[in-house]
Amino acid sequence: MLNGKTIIITGANGALGSAVVESAVGQGASVIAIDRLFNGERDDIQQITLDLTDVKAVTTAIAAINTIDGLFNVAGGFAMGPAVYETQASEWEAMFSMNVATARNMCAAVVPKMLAESCGAIVNVGAMSAREGQGNMGAYCVAKSAVMRLTESLSKELREQRVNVNAVLPSIIDTPTNRADMPDAEHSKWVDPNDLAEVICFLGSDAARAIHGALVPVVGLS
Repeated sequence: MLNGKTIIITGANGALGSAVVESAVGQGASVIAIDRLFNGERDDIQQITLDLTDVKAVTTAIAAINTIDGLFNVAGGFAMGPAVYETQASEWEAMFSMNVATARNMCAAVVPKMLAESCGAIVNVGAMSAREGQGNMGAYCVAKSAVMRLTESLSKELREQRVNVNAVLPSIIDTPTNRADMPDAEHSKWVDPNDLAEVICFLGSDAARAIHGALVPVVGLS
């Protein structure tokens, strides 16, 4: 579904990001993988080591890319926290930096290129848990809620220019980190990263060109 398209994937070295890279490559995309570090070099994709919170660095890196058909903003992070009233400023800032600033900075750099071509697709990663507030997850829920509102707003701004903007809302993703943090949970009910990657790639394909501003739940059996 992505044959011939140039797709940027952020957070490409993480559990979900790696799955999205493999799915996109398998569908024929030319993948530009972005992360703060990589485990090794690959010949089948372009790798860019980049701090997505550095606006100047992001702008410079994206300026060097001629064509961008899709942007999959997978970079992000999760952390449990104390109660909202006990959450420190540094904890709020960390959640916003990882989840909101990374997506915002990439969109600011990529969207003008998409508008120049009158086409493109952006897929963000929200969270099912952020549809409403959760105890001891205030900073995370607020940050992911901001990603979801960013998705809806950007979609309304760009849909007439043939740029699609949507988001997936996963529940718990079956990653090594989550298994280590919740060893007694029923992991088989969690969302397989490969399944979530397929949904992300679909939203980035021409088959989803009529979908704008959708927040798509991807929850497995959880």
